Order: sequence, then C-alpha cells, then structure tokens
Amino acid sequence: MTADMAAGRAAQLTGIWKSYGPVPVLKGVSLALRQGEVHALLGGNGAGKSTLMKIMSGLVPANAGSIEINGETLTHASPALAQQLGLYLVPQEAHILGNQSVLENICLGLRPSPRALRKRVEQLVEDLGVTLDLDAQAATLEIAERQIVEILRGLIREARVLILDEPTSALTPFEVHALFQRVRKLQAQGVGIFFISHKLREIREICGTISVLRDGAVVLSGPLDSYTDAEIIDAMSRVATGAAPVAAPAKRGADSGAVRLSVRKLSGEGFRDISLQVRAGEVLGLAGVVGAGRTEFSETLFGLRRQSAGSVTLDGVELANRSPRRCIDAGLVYLPEDRQQNGLFLDAPLYWNTSSYLIHRLPFFLRPGRERGLFNGFRQSMGIKCTGPGQSAKALSGGNQQKVLMSKCLSAKPKVLVLDEPTRGVDVAARNDIYALIRQLAADGVAVILISSDFDEIELLADRVTVMAFGQLGGELTENISVDAIARLAFGAGEQAHA
Repeated sequence: MTADMAAGRAAQLTGIWKSYGPVPVLKGVSLALRQGEVHALLGGNGAGKSTLMKIMSGLVPANAGSIEINGETLTHASPALAQQLGLYLVPQEAHILGNQSVLENICLGLRPSPRALRKRVEQLVEDLGVTLDLDAQAATLEIAERQIVEILRGLIREARVLILDEPTSALTPFEVHALFQRVRKLQAQGVGIFFISHKLREIREICGTISVLRDGAVVLSGPLDSYTDAEIIDAMSRVATGAAPVAAPAKRGADSGAVRLSVRKLSGEGFRDISLQVRAGEVLGLAGVVGAGRTEFSETLFGLRRQSAGSVTLDGVELANRSPRRCIDAGLVYLPEDRQQNGLFLDAPLYWNTSSYLIHRLPFFLRPGRERGLFNGFRQSMGIKCTGPGQSAKALSGGNQQKVLMSKCLSAKPKVLVLDEPTRGVDVAARNDIYALIRQLAADGVAVILISSDFDEIELLADRVTVMAFGQLGGELTENISVDAIARLAFGAGEQAHA
C-alpha cells in the first residue's frame, strides 16, 4: 500500500438528509472515514446512528446528499451495490436463516467452492478464538454465537469499509480481546471501520477518531484523545449536564436482607445442580462465558423450560409446576436476553407491550385506558422516545425498545427480577439510568439477579457474584469483586469443568 493510498479516504458522506414524513431523522450529516482508521460513532437512542449506517450500506435511501465508498459513488440504495463497492454492515441484531447451517449462513451469496470457503471460515474462527460448529443448524445458536456469525460474514467478504454496530454487546472479554486483535489486523491492511458502541472503555481501546450524533446532526467530531468521557456524554445528551459515567454505588452486605429466592439443586436442559440464594435488596451477578448455561437456567427458573430436578422457593413458598404466568403472579419476573425475539411484540403498540405481563389481571373493559396510563407513566420516568403509546415497538430504536421491555417487567411489580443482558444495545446515558433503576429496585427490597457478559457492569452493580461454567456453578465472589477476579473465576472454572 502506497503512502497516498494510506492517506486516502475509505468513505465520504456529504450532506445526508433523511425524513420519515414531516420528521427529520438526519439533518445534513457529513462524515469522513480514512483507510486504516477505526472511527467511533456514538449517539443516544434515536440520534440517527442506525439510519445513517443503513443509508450508507444501501438498505435505506437518503432524501439528499452523497456517499462515496473507496472513491466510487453509491448512486442508489442497494445493499448489493454497497457490497460490490467494498462495504459491509455487521448489524447489532443478527439476521439468521434458522433452517440452514452455520457455514451456509456465513457464506450466503458467495461463489467460491464450498471447500475453499469452509477452509477460510475455519481459519477466521480460529483467529477469533471462538468455538463454533459450522455444520450445526443456525436456529440452535445462542445470541452471542449469532453475533459471531454476523462478524464472520463481514470478515470473509474482505470488505474495505466495515461497519460494526455494537459488535461486542453479547461477547465475553476473551472474545472481545480476540475481535479487537482481528480489527487491528484489518486496520493495518488499510480497512476503514465505523465502530458503533456505547462502551467508552472499548472505544478508548480500539478507536482513534470519534463522531457524536444528536438529534440527527453531528455535534462533536475529531481525534478521540481530544475529548474526556464527560465531554462525550455531554455531547450525546440533549442538554449538557456534565454528567460522568455512573460511579460505583455503595455495596450492601451480602446478608443484609431476608432470603427472598432459594434455588436448590435445579437441573434442566444445559445445566445441572444449581443451588443459590438471593436476598431482599441484593443484586446477585451471574457471570460466565458463552455456553455456560445462564440463559437456560433463567428460562427454567421462569417456567419457560421444564426442569428435570430441584426446587425453587419464593419467600418460603415452593413454586412447583412453574409457568411464566404463575411466576409473574408470585412475583418472579424475567427480562429476556433477546428483546426482539423473546421480549417484545414488535408489531403491537407500546402500551400493549408494557402491560403484557399483567394483562390477565386487568378487566377487559378497563384495559385500553389503564394500559395507556401505565405506559405513559413509564414513558415519562424512563425517558422513552416515541410518538405516543399507540406506536408499534418495531418503530423504536434498540435502546428505546429495551426501555419498553424494562417497563414491561416493572409493571408486574416484581419481588425477584431476573435481568438477562439488560443494557445490551443501550446508550451511555440510558445505561446509567438503568443502573440507577437497578439500585433503586434493590433499595426498595427487590432481589435482583443480573446476568451480563459485561464484567465491568457486574463489578459496578453486584453485591455478590456467582459464576457458571458448562452448566455448573464454578465459584462465588463476596468481596474484592473486580473484572479480573470475575474473569479468572469464569475462565478458570470453565477449564476445570471442561477437563
């Protein structure tokens, strides 16, 4: 690569406008991406990031403006043309063809021989340090594995411009480290990368340039090391508040409240002999690597899967023959990991989603008014950006969808709240709001089980940490909780369980 090429632009967006009806979503956005640059793109929920990247990748037409990719103009909205020019979008929400194999999903639309493609994919899997059965049916993949498939789709196409939309949201620290190593290799080869994330620590680690969108316009752009975290967050906020990332809350004692939930030797699909307790007012962090069985355990706890052995008691009363409705009525509520697949009714109105956990408790003739009132209360307290309670859930940004899912859980007035990746795809400001909400729930006596692949998040919020590995308990931390301690326990327990 010549010096001139290295200094060249991989992509140029100039004066991009986009409106849906009378509402402008993007207002003359201009951005440049240089070859070999990792450019962070931040913004609050509804700032226009996803719309901008969809326009750039040919999925959505712009109303005005121009896009150049590797010196060639994207003349019309066409994903095929964008890929032909060397651009590939790795979306936050994985698009998987469940009835095809993992390998077929990765290589969809590619023409080289199956044997050659398989060899290239196997090498990429090895480079990323992940375990993936290429012959498995894609429908069996967990959400983190689906995200890895999307990343592999982009890598195997050897794109010269790569858009990574929240690529680490469901990955473990080890997988994030391997992904970043691969990103640095691509950077050295002159690939330009737009990196969309809400994790400032990761952005500091991998990006050199930053742009912040707010209300459809670029409000900050330049070298990343020119800005503090507080300045970046201020730029993302509608009103500059000077707010810094949420500080670590004061920890409660692990034995401060009465035992609210007790699980004894619970076994089911993907896990066995899990025993744990959660006390009123306690946040229990449940950590582990992908495939540890945490989601299978939580779904069994909530009655979505059948248990094969064990017992669950809530406030001293056994919950036998559990179903989601019985658990909700008893005060055990679950926020699922995949909001679009398992959490929300995307085509239904927002007020219906918020009340869906307790709709069986509302008299039919009172439902519409009560449901709208309930949603409007959460809309105000949680800052949900929408046009009104009748808007469909699928029209919202990912972060606002997550807030609606939280409102659905809180509407059931939980005694025990199981949160499976509650901040996946949520911006920095909203993440801080959710952290404050979790702490407030604990202060109100709710027992919280926090499942998260973000060990920083667990360190920040958990009073106590339990680690799962290969479907078994691998250890516990009650003091000196840190990312390093959680990682050592998670990976060490995994190696022991797998031995």
